[in-house]
Amino acid sequence: MYLLPIVNLASNSAFNSGDFNVTWSIVFGLLVVLAILLLSNFLRRVIPFLRKSLLPVAFIGGAIGLGLKIAFQYSELAVTGLNVYTDGFKAMLQVITYHALAVGFIALSLKVVSKERAKSKEMGRDSVKGGIIIIGSYLLQAIIGVTVTILLSLVFTTIVPYAGIILPLGYGQGPGQAMTWGSTYEALGFAGGTDFGITISTMGFLSAAVGGVIYLNYAAKKGFVKRRDENENAPQSDEMVEKQGEVPLSESIDKLTIQVALIGIVYLLTFAIIYPLSFIPVAFIKNTIVPLLFGFNFIVGTMIAMLVKKLLAALQKRKIIKKQYINNFMLERIAGLAFDMMIISSIMAIDIRNLADVGLIVTLAVICVIGAFATFFYVKYMTFKAYPGYKHQGFVTFYGNLTGTASDGIALLREIDPTFMTPSADSLVYGSTVAIALGFPVLLIVGYIYKGGNTLASVSLWVSYGILIAYFVAINLLFFFLLKRHKKKDTQVQS
Repeated sequence: MYLLPIVNLASNSAFNSGDFNVTWSIVFGLLVVLAILLLSNFLRRVIPFLRKSLLPVAFIGGAIGLGLKIAFQYSELAVTGLNVYTDGFKAMLQVITYHALAVGFIALSLKVVSKERAKSKEMGRDSVKGGIIIIGSYLLQAIIGVTVTILLSLVFTTIVPYAGIILPLGYGQGPGQAMTWGSTYEALGFAGGTDFGITISTMGFLSAAVGGVIYLNYAAKKGFVKRRDENENAPQSDEMVEKQGEVPLSESIDKLTIQVALIGIVYLLTFAIIYPLSFIPVAFIKNTIVPLLFGFNFIVGTMIAMLVKKLLAALQKRKIIKKQYINNFMLERIAGLAFDMMIISSIMAIDIRNLADVGLIVTLAVICVIGAFATFFYVKYMTFKAYPGYKHQGFVTFYGNLTGTASDGIALLREIDPTFMTPSADSLVYGSTVAIALGFPVLLIVGYIYKGGNTLASVSLWVSYGILIAYFVAINLLFFFLLKRHKKKDTQVQS
């Protein structure tokens, strides 16, 4: 009797090995992504050019996967009907891109931070400045993006004026948000919006690698920094799989299982908070707030993760729970897996057939090039002002993050600061937390700018554009005010 369910499943067409259906399409897609990741890692290690490029393995894998997909789509296999790349496969790649971002951020937010580092006065200042740099970059990218699409919408009828708001989502936040809001705008009439967003994020990864490597070589040549020896082993993490006071590595439940379960609980709470709002009979909440929260679900997840972490710490302090359940090492590994899967899936999800329009190609070229250069010089200027003690390290860290992802910023940093002697990484992590609060108006604009339709006569377009400019000026004034104030306090302490 216990074998009956297995027999039934085996006889079900969904598990028939000769029937390539939605079920096998999803499994096949996951296996392909993982296989290409391993292949990319091998190629990056054996090909000197790829090793020196600092391109993330997932980016290389995404490029390989996209190339294979394009070749397959136009090959005889696709023509004769063996179409493995189905709509289900493409949807699976988009689902990974969307959810992996939230999983990665939740994992990093659950990490335990030492009290000494968290309460450091200097770290508090650097974190605030880091948050302002991040939001200032988002605003600059948004202003540039919307300006470009407003102008090019006058030339190309396929370009909607507000499409440029995707630039900070693709460069500043990664493929998950670029794809999500690109698909939202596509449903509103922006043809190719999904692939437009994913392509911007892909060009962001390329900008992080190219601009970062060029600057590292320049700084090393000038003697400002010393690059890590190519043959030197990467530094080991200071986190441990098993620390004193934590739950055992494996007993009745595996420690890794606990980390995954904690992430799952936080994500479940995220859904439980957002979804019920859709039943509130208020148009603004249903049509604006709910889509906005689902679009930025990783931010909600991040805040809930911080609350869960505090709750666990309080329970441990009161001896209600005896052991520490959170393990930083494993959470970092889970986040790494999530971000790798997100990057490769997002690039593979691009459908070049949707980018055949001349207007889209020209817009992408202009917006990505101007966005990369503007971000480079703005971040360089701001980090040099904010972190004079480690300006080069701070610059590559924030530039890599604000064109690619946090992992790109850390990869660039490790080339000149392999053991994290400077506080650059901490400034980025804590600065991102500050940016959540400072960036809320930007999130509202993303969910409001398209409300007036796809024409230049849209009131919401120009109101949003004006707010972006005003907020950019205000956030930079705040930055220089804080710099002056901190400098004055430091002078008083020294005297």
